[in-house]
Amino acid sequence: MHTSTSTTSQTPGQPGLEQQSGEDVLLTAPGQLRVIKRNGTLVAYTDDKIKIAMTKAFLAVEGGQAAASSRIRATVDELSEAISATFRRRMPSGGTLHIEEIQDQVELALMRSGEQKVARAYVLYREEHARQRQARQHEQPVEAHPSIRVTLDDGSQAPLDMGRLRTLISEACEGLAEVDAALIERDTLKNLYDGVTLKDVNTALVMTARTLVEREPNYSQVTARLLLDTLRAEALGFLGVAERATHHEMAELYAPALKAYVAKGVEFELLDPQLAEFDLEQLGAAIDHERDQQFAYLGLQTLYDRYFIHKDGTRFELPQIFFMRVAMGLAIEEPQKNERAIEFYRLLSSFDYMASTPTLFNAGTLRSQLSSCYLTTVPDDLGGIYDALRDNALLSKFAGGLGNDWTPVRALGSYIKGTNGKSQGVVPFLKVVNDTAVAVNQGGKRKGAVCAYLETWHLDIEEFLELRKNTGDDRRRTHDMNTANWIPDLFMKRVFDDGQWTLFSPSDVPDLHDLTGKAFEERYEYYEALIEYGKIKLYKTIQARDLWRKMLSMLFETGHPWLTFKDACNLRSPQQHAGVVHSSNLCTEITLNTSADEIAVCNLGSINLPQHIVDGKLDTAKLERTVKTAVRMLDNVIDINYYSVPQAKNSNLKHRPVGLGLMGFQDALYLQHIAYGSDAAVAFADQSMEAISYFAIQASCDLADERGAYSSFDGSLWSQGVLPLDSLDILTEQRGQQYIDVDRSQTLDWAPVRERVKKGIRNSNIMAIAPTATIANITGVSQSIEPTYQNLYVKSNLSGEFTVINPYLVRDLKARNLWDPVMVNDLKFYDGSVQQIDRIPDDLKALYATAFEVDTKWIVEAASRRQKWIDQAQSLNLYISGASGKKLDVTYRMAWFRGLKTTYYLRALAATSTEKSTVNTGKLNAVSSGSAPAANAAPAGPAPVPQACSIDDPDCEACQ
Repeated sequence: MHTSTSTTSQTPGQPGLEQQSGEDVLLTAPGQLRVIKRNGTLVAYTDDKIKIAMTKAFLAVEGGQAAASSRIRATVDELSEAISATFRRRMPSGGTLHIEEIQDQVELALMRSGEQKVARAYVLYREEHARQRQARQHEQPVEAHPSIRVTLDDGSQAPLDMGRLRTLISEACEGLAEVDAALIERDTLKNLYDGVTLKDVNTALVMTARTLVEREPNYSQVTARLLLDTLRAEALGFLGVAERATHHEMAELYAPALKAYVAKGVEFELLDPQLAEFDLEQLGAAIDHERDQQFAYLGLQTLYDRYFIHKDGTRFELPQIFFMRVAMGLAIEEPQKNERAIEFYRLLSSFDYMASTPTLFNAGTLRSQLSSCYLTTVPDDLGGIYDALRDNALLSKFAGGLGNDWTPVRALGSYIKGTNGKSQGVVPFLKVVNDTAVAVNQGGKRKGAVCAYLETWHLDIEEFLELRKNTGDDRRRTHDMNTANWIPDLFMKRVFDDGQWTLFSPSDVPDLHDLTGKAFEERYEYYEALIEYGKIKLYKTIQARDLWRKMLSMLFETGHPWLTFKDACNLRSPQQHAGVVHSSNLCTEITLNTSADEIAVCNLGSINLPQHIVDGKLDTAKLERTVKTAVRMLDNVIDINYYSVPQAKNSNLKHRPVGLGLMGFQDALYLQHIAYGSDAAVAFADQSMEAISYFAIQASCDLADERGAYSSFDGSLWSQGVLPLDSLDILTEQRGQQYIDVDRSQTLDWAPVRERVKKGIRNSNIMAIAPTATIANITGVSQSIEPTYQNLYVKSNLSGEFTVINPYLVRDLKARNLWDPVMVNDLKFYDGSVQQIDRIPDDLKALYATAFEVDTKWIVEAASRRQKWIDQAQSLNLYISGASGKKLDVTYRMAWFRGLKTTYYLRALAATSTEKSTVNTGKLNAVSSGSAPAANAAPAGPAPVPQACSIDDPDCEACQ
């Protein structure tokens, strides 16, 4: 029940014992008396405070005449000495007094000494200020609990301050409908006992509120606000600003806390000393303490556990200081850095936009590794392979997610000239990559994360498909590493046409790695012809559909390898004049060139889409403002960023790619009462992404006007006036019209943008949609472009277990008088699904269909509409219920046919998974991770969902 030091204003000439701000910070010696004020602040007991208070009381009655002064002084000295003697007699070994106890003794001493008029003035003063505190509501009169005493940090005890308890609960419930402060107080008291520690009082408050979340979503915010009391006590006490504080007191305390925070952070070598060069008075004044009230419990707990800077385990960041630190870190090289820091702070703290996890971790620190993703190509020689492994370790150490292109490495059985032996292929090296990712865990903040990519024509592809299996030789398995297929269009055509497919070793066909489109097809067919003449001896010919079925089977069984499409990524790349996209990244949304001297880097951030829905419509004016500031922040990352390997710095400064994405797509649909599985949702996906693309491209052009175009601009599609939408023509011409069907509609005037980009743009790539797992938790919205997983479930991650309930569903059920305890139990019984609850109307069943209840075609169609506007890709999970080989076949063919560049996890649920999983467990259906059965298996029970970064994995934020 921690609070902070407050300044209690006093009218001149009026009595009072409240200590003034600036005198409140103390360190007491053993045996010393201490005073606990009404707001919970601890201060040292001294005679001086009593003398001042009584002197003011006398002066208020008798005035300041010289004749009275000597008598007043003598009387005050005598009375204060007597009062102090009383307390020391009671507590010879020291202890804690409440301010009310002292004031009671002052009043009693005045009465006993015959100073009735002064005593009466003093009584009236106390009553008046009690009324004022009650009127303010955030500082209520003290009411000591009759039987519960609280054990303070020094081991002493004091009565439980019911006034303060009610203040905290009242503030936590402020502005929230359908929450009951009296219920929280009553249930909290049931869990307290005489001698309870101060920390356990706070814990009881938080635990009481969180148990109510399932009946009313607003209790999640109540819980977060109660948790803030503990956070404030920890940080403010460490900074020496105050021992405790209420929410309203933070209006005055955030500014001095920011100054103390920067000083401490620099002193401990945790913050960049340049932060001390900002105008901290100006920045402190810009902090809006009311934005602390936005958090839901999961978001705040996540920040505390994993983002706030700490010293020896003590977190000394607070939410708004955290956002200001990130803003300062991103503005550190701006000419008008104070103004820009405030601009960035306002955007971040409003939740309108959120930077990626590495940026939140490291902005403003001594090691500002702010980028999310790194893409590398591994060469075909032993020294180069181990150099790549070293680069992986260094990049992972500082919170970067990795995508490795392993296609150049020769296949199993290939001739090695240097040893006159044969190669062991790609797989043994991938085992080392796997173990490196486990060993280098990013300073304990999260696990290292890497994805290996291999092209479909590589002779090791069949063994590559099995890397995540739980059976077979464990030395040729990678249980902790992600894998992805890098699929050329020619393979998909042969799947469609039931043709044959030939597997090669890259040592025999080295140029296939760098070829795309028709050039790849011609060269591939040339190599197939060489086999007939005996010029290539190491190869394997199979039916394309057989390999396709194995790819889908392994994807269903293990969740890997993901399916990503080489030609769509390359033929639509703005940078195809400067190199080749050889892979995507850890989460399949980044499509950047890699080579021996370039490790591609991408910097991510996401627009919070529901924050831009106003009165049921997309607020494009607000969206434009958000995008403009967000693109500037992302561009700043490139210059500020710490690069652990030179190839990354070379690539990033040359091309300056960024990845602006979005999150909360499902929430935005709810705000418009649009079902995910509908034409309206597909249209909104199209409209919203078009607007983001329109504003992002122009924002990058604005930066080019101010700072110059990126150095490899000449020759890019941008320089030719070819926008992402226009690049679909290139893909169609190269692939063939019969193999692609993408909607080309548009609603904005793109002609001026085409002309403008020809003059210069700041960033080679601008847009990419990441999974946003953790930053979506922080802001309290649905992840990325995902449909709702369940309407009621328990989410487990490193911060604990959190009840997650769909607030939009609750709102609509309340509007129809359908929300009651029976409905809560029904949702639990049906694992958060509304489809089998008879009382719920059909329109709400459609609106609140969960991920496995939305037909997969709607997810693909919406993604197709977005992809036409995006110069990179999307991290797209596919949900399939009643999964079968046929369903998977249709879904992934459709993804390729609709022009998607990549797909991410397959989240497949077998038909038997409709059986109740909560019947046996008797608890909410917690999100689980694991592997689903093979496509041709007959599972005996519910099929666990394959692990997915965006929902299931509490450690994975490498791309958010």
